[in-house]
Formats: sequence, C-alpha cells, structure tokens
Amino acid sequence: MIAVLGLIVGVVAGLVVRPVVPTVMEPYLPIAVVAALDAVFGGLRAMLDGIFNDKVFVVSFLSNVVVAALIVFLGDKLGVGAQLSTGVVVVLGIRIFSNAAAIRRHVFRA
Repeated sequence: MIAVLGLIVGVVAGLVVRPVVPTVMEPYLPIAVVAALDAVFGGLRAMLDGIFNDKVFVVSFLSNVVVAALIVFLGDKLGVGAQLSTGVVVVLGIRIFSNAAAIRRHVFRA
C-alpha cells in the first residue's frame, strides 16, 4: 500500500511541479528510464521467487541507471551514441522481457 501511495504522490507532484529536463540530459533520460524498469522488473521477479533483498534492489537500480547513462555518454563522445543507445535498449529490453516472462510464469503457473 505504501508503494501505491508513493506512486500516486509522485505522479501528482510531477503534474503539479512540471519539472524541466535540461537539454544536455535529454538523450540520457529514456535510457535511464529503461534501465530503471529493468531493475523494477528484476526486483518484482526476485520478490516472487522469494529472494528479494532491498539493498541488492537499490544497488541494482542505481547501478543500472548510471552504467546505462555512462555507456550512452561515452558513445556520444566517441560519435557512436545512437548505436550504443540502441544496444543498451536492446540488452535491457531482453532482460525486461525475460523477467516479465518469469513473472508471468510465476503468477499464472504457466
């Protein structure tokens, strides 16, 4: 219940405050969101498997976001930012779908 309340408060705060993302950070925001989703789905899978650890989740969440953004930043500096962005999204997408499949199997026993 606390998580749902936190989600509602966060959405309302985002709509009221209307934060502005600096243009320098705009290329990294979608990658950070995908990396965060990967950590969330991994945490949900771990919870359903009974092996969830909050410290591991927080470290995974932060490190996924930082590493993904760093890879895209280095790609931008090397002139291959679009290719590395695509690579990061593909890898994280595969992990998200793998976790989603495991969650589905666990929930529906199928």
